[in-house]
Parts: sequence; structure tokens; C-alpha cells
Amino acid sequence: MSYLVLARKYRPQRFEEVVGQQHVTRTLANAIENDRVAHALLFAGPRGTGKTTVARILAKAMNCEQGPTARPCNRCSSCTEITAGNAVDVFEIDGASNNSVDQVRELRENVRYMPARSRFKIYIIDEVHMLSIAAFNALLKTLEEPPDHVMFMFATTEAHKIPVTILSRCQRYDFRRIALAAVVEHMQKLCGLEGYAVDEKGLWRIAQEAGGSMRDALSLLDQVMACSEGGAAHEEVMEVLGVIDRRVLFDISAAVLSRDLPAVLAGIDEVYERGHEMDRFFADLVEHFRNLMVVKMAADAARLVDLPASEIEQMQAQTADVPVEALQRVLDLLLREAAAVRLSMQPRLSLEMAFVRILKQPPALPIDVLIEKLDGLQRQFARQGAVTRSDTAPAASPAPEKGAHEPPPVEKGRGDSHGKPPAGEQEPASPTPPEAPQEAGASADADEAWARIVTLVTEKSHALAASLAKCRLERLTDENLEIRVAGNGFHANMLRREKNMNLMREACRQVLGRSPRIEVKADEGRVPQVGQQATDLRRLKDEALRDPRVTEALKIFRGRIVDIKISQEETR
Repeated sequence: MSYLVLARKYRPQRFEEVVGQQHVTRTLANAIENDRVAHALLFAGPRGTGKTTVARILAKAMNCEQGPTARPCNRCSSCTEITAGNAVDVFEIDGASNNSVDQVRELRENVRYMPARSRFKIYIIDEVHMLSIAAFNALLKTLEEPPDHVMFMFATTEAHKIPVTILSRCQRYDFRRIALAAVVEHMQKLCGLEGYAVDEKGLWRIAQEAGGSMRDALSLLDQVMACSEGGAAHEEVMEVLGVIDRRVLFDISAAVLSRDLPAVLAGIDEVYERGHEMDRFFADLVEHFRNLMVVKMAADAARLVDLPASEIEQMQAQTADVPVEALQRVLDLLLREAAAVRLSMQPRLSLEMAFVRILKQPPALPIDVLIEKLDGLQRQFARQGAVTRSDTAPAASPAPEKGAHEPPPVEKGRGDSHGKPPAGEQEPASPTPPEAPQEAGASADADEAWARIVTLVTEKSHALAASLAKCRLERLTDENLEIRVAGNGFHANMLRREKNMNLMREACRQVLGRSPRIEVKADEGRVPQVGQQATDLRRLKDEALRDPRVTEALKIFRGRIVDIKISQEETR
């Protein structure tokens, strides 16, 4: 055929003509100028990014009659033969079809002979990862120590499949995906040379479909050029390529963010009626919502989102009033539904149900609103707790002023054996007579005091509180505090520890105003639970479940109740 496709017609012939791989071409040019070119090079990267093209340019640079030079002349016999692909000393081998050990052995025998006309005998092996393990092993020695007139250049899209023994013998160059802006600019240049007009939106759509591959982009541009004479509009590009219009993605994202389910379903139906594949459409949607989130969050969105400036501005306008949490939530739910859409026998139905589930969930609250609600709940709990304490606390008489009606405390060891103060200190005029011992079970005040003591101890030590839960108050007087512990003696020993006794004495001092002598009595039986007490516990748990504050907290955090703990103060 006389027609030559754009990818071959405009293949770069010098290093500076290669698009988007300056980090590779600059290094190779400097290596040639400094005579530091390695004998084995590996070019790895995505398809259509210039690996084989750079290998050919390097072969011309090494064998040019004016070289080795970083700027081959492209006029001498060696350069023209390499460009045409019929140079006798440059061998381009397809690794997929020449992957056996016998073919590598033949190559190893041929490298011993000097080149016929050129300075170097060069082997360019494309898709080198397709060689068998035996073929790689047969190439090891020759690759490590080839003759001075031999160079190896490998190209691959899957460098991870190459044995490390081969990688360690090569100088590796990684090719990058070409930026869409660079692809668009190169296609505009070629359209000018061909006298064909394609609007910028159409070129951007071609570049997006190519996915960073210049060869794929030029192949699609060839297809567009074949559809009409002189030029093509954006709509014609969409029709020829059979891709989804970006307008549909923006319409669906706007409907999702406004929670308009009928509009979302209508957009999916439009895509389906045009014959587009649902899994491809789903992938475009995921990428679109990712771009929306990046545009919303990033200050330099143009660097992170490979899209034209007009689309970035449209995304910024669409997400201006949308919280980042909403975009994150939609993207997270879409990613969870990816497997269901991809593997479904009816991908359209799966996609529709995915959006139904997304939009039927309640919208996420912004973090400032959530904090405000938590603060409100905390204030309500605090007020409720204050009301409960004021209702249940016993009526207390005003505390007398210090020294007005009570004797000063007498330190241990001071005074005589009858407790009288030492000489020089006056005895109070009217000492208050000591109260008679009071049984704990006969006084509601004692029960209340014990409950408050347990509450204070619980705040200090949860382990000690667990042991106190096995106790019951036996007797409380001004001098003594007797508690009985049920069980096998473990909890009694726990309570008798000096550290725990000090905690209980401190709690008694705060509640009672004094530190009575604490006596712990072990009981081998279990603490009996009265039937009325069990009924009260069930009643309190039911009231807690019906509390509107608990219901609101569960709704905000989307949680569930695992257990309900009733304090001893509430059960009394």
C-alpha cells in the first residue's frame, strides 16, 4: 500500500524530536558526547511512548558516518538504511516470535563476526520479556561480556518479567506516559502539516482515549482524518471514536451531587442507548469523580488532573458548594461497586442499583456540624446529670464554720491516753458527743454514701471497681466501714492491697469527711441478687434504650448498642 500511517510517516529521527521523554534522550545524548554508552541498554515503559524509536535513533547515532554523534545526519548510507529498516548491521528482533533457546544460540554465534559496513553490530530485541528462561540463560554470558563491536538494546512493556540476572547486566531507562497536553500539541502540529483541522476539544478527547501513548493517539487521529475531508468537529470525533461525551459525565455528576436519582438514571439510559459498554462507562465515572475530588482539594489542580483548562474550571464551578466529604463518600461507594458492575451479567442494572444505593443513603454531615451536635449532646448529658444528682442527693445542713462548733482534729500521738489535747491547748467548750454506731442496712444515707464511694473509686481504678462490684456494704459507722466480699477470696485479697486500701480511704475522706477503718470480710458464697433489683435493672436498661439522646447518637454515628452498664447509684 502507498499510504503510510502518521505514526510511521512522522516517526522522530533525532533525539530532540522525541516527545515527552527528555529525561532519556538527554542522558543518551550526553553519554554519546562523553563516550560512555553502555553495551547493553533496557528501555522499559508503556506502549507507544518511543522505546523502539529511541533505540533506532541511538543505533543511527552510533553508526553515523559523522559519529558517534548525538545528532545523526540522517543523510549517510548508514542512517538512511537504519531509517528504512534494511541495515545489514542493525538487527530488529521480535522477542515474542524468536524466544527459543536455539534462536538465542544462533544469535550468540553471530555476534563473534565483525559488522559488514558499520561501526557497531546492534541487536534491538522488542518485547524482550517474551524470551524463555532458557533463552535468557543462554544470553547471560554474551550479554555481560560481548565483543567490542556489539551492542544490545532491549525494549519491553513488562520489565518485571525479566530475570534479575538480565536486569543487572543492562543499563535501564524508564519511559513515562506522555502528558495529554504534549500529545495534543504534537497532534496539532501534524494536523497543520497534513492540512487537516480538528478542534482542540476533539484533540483532547483523542489524547484521553490514547492514555498517554503517542502511537495510539496518532492511530486514532488517522481514523478521524479518514472520516471526512478537511477537518472534523468535536461531535464527529465522538461519533468516529465511539466514546462517551464528556457532557454526559458532567450531567451525571451534577445529578449525583444534587441527589437527583431520575436524572442519574436518565443519563445511564442515554449511554446505554448509544451502545457504549457499561463497564467502560463505569470506569470513566470513577475517574471523573476522582478528578472532581482532586480539583476540590488540591490548590494546583492543573498539575494533578490531566484535563484541559476549560474542564478544570467547569469542575471547580460544579464542586464549589459541595463538601469534600460528599465527594469522598461517592467515590468510595463507587469503588466498592466496581466488582459487581464488572462481573455482572447485566451491568446496566448493576450500575443503576449502585447509584440507587448511593443516593438512598442519608447525606454525610460536615465535620463542623457533627462537632456542634456532639457538643449539644454533651451539654444535655451534663444538665441531665446535674438534675439527677440534685434530685437524689440528701438534704444537707449548711457546713459550720471551721472552729465554730467542732473541735480541732487531734493528731495521733498527741494528748493523753483519754484523747485530751496537750497542755497549752484549750478544750472546746461544748464538744459534740459521738454518735452511736449505725447499721448500714438501716440507713438510706449509708447506702447513698457507699454508692458515691464506689463511683469515686471507679474513676480512679477500673480493676478495683470490678472487685467492689462483688461486695456489699455490711456496716458503716463513724469509726468503721465493713464490707463483705463474695467469691473465692481473689477479690478480698485485691481489696486488702495497700494501694487499693489507700484509694478507698481517700474516697471515704472525700464523701464522709473522715477516713474510717476499712474491714474486708470474705464470703465464700455469691452476692444474692434480689428479684426486685433484677427488675429494676431491666427497667433502667429499657429506659436507656428509649432515651431520645441515645437514639440521636446512634443515628449520627450509625452505630449499634453492644452493652448497657448501669451504675450502682442508679440501681439504688
